[in-house]
Amino acid sequence: MKKAVILFNLGGPDKLESVEPFLFNLFNDPGIISIPSIFRYPLAKFISKKRAPIAKNIYKEIGNKSPILELTQQQANNLEKSLSAKGNYKCFVVMRCWHPRAKDVIKEIKEYDPDEIILLPLYPQYSASTSGSSIKEWHDLCKKENYKVNTKTICCYPTQNSFIESHANLIKNTIKNIENKNFKLLFSAHGLPESKIKKGDPYQWQIEQTVEKIMTKLVNENLDHIISYQSRVGPLKWIGPSTDEIIIKYSQEKKGIVIVPVAFVSEHSETLVELDIEYKKLAEKNGCSFYKRVPALGVEESFIKGLTELVLQKKTKGDYVSSVMCPNKYIKCPCVKL
Repeated sequence: MKKAVILFNLGGPDKLESVEPFLFNLFNDPGIISIPSIFRYPLAKFISKKRAPIAKNIYKEIGNKSPILELTQQQANNLEKSLSAKGNYKCFVVMRCWHPRAKDVIKEIKEYDPDEIILLPLYPQYSASTSGSSIKEWHDLCKKENYKVNTKTICCYPTQNSFIESHANLIKNTIKNIENKNFKLLFSAHGLPESKIKKGDPYQWQIEQTVEKIMTKLVNENLDHIISYQSRVGPLKWIGPSTDEIIIKYSQEKKGIVIVPVAFVSEHSETLVELDIEYKKLAEKNGCSFYKRVPALGVEESFIKGLTELVLQKKTKGDYVSSVMCPNKYIKCPCVKL
């Protein structure tokens, strides 16, 4: 039985000339800006053109491109190798806002002709603007092309045991040689407008579940921790506290900062530039005693093991698999349908 595993990620520009069209794809996504397309299209054009110069300067810091495609392909290769012991699996990568896009990858999958497809977002915590957008795009495309294959969807895995173990392993490895124990363990996740949470998006609650589980693995470390949110843009009120404000606060108290990218499984601009360069400068400017960043999960052994376990899980009600059951108030999460 042939099975295709599709790894969904956001994607990133592969050269400086791709920055503006990448941003347009991002802001033209109804999962990001939930207004009618007749208004969203010109707004996305305006925002992408305005932000492109700033974004280009960001990508110039990391070789004029995002490394996310190569890193996601490494994850796909490692997962495929892990799954090969369990059956006939082939992994594919689909990016939401840049290449390879779903409309191109579906051609490869049709040629592969699988008996089953497993949709696997590389967003551990579900949001309608990330996992939800990618999953919807895939199903809409299959409907448009009348492509029907038995499909299982992994909606989220914020408390999956091996995923949690992977985070704990990388944190322990990062702090093991730190002699000055006066530091704040800062779990930083990508922000989201507060209005989306109020409409039933489970993202913030799932971030909190992830951190709670990680801390159970670090109980002997006696660590002082906090959750914050980064990458805030625009005039809307975003969930908080914001990462930059927390960094300033504890840096001014002369504490060290150990920052964990808790919602990013691959290195990209938000980790390599925002966390490693911009926030480090901010911390040092405000008197931080030291600043360290825990790596993104990448191909860490426990993380790949966790993805393997998720793919191998049997189907549940509605063909959705999750490692956590969201409360019913989070109406946007498929978990409530399980």
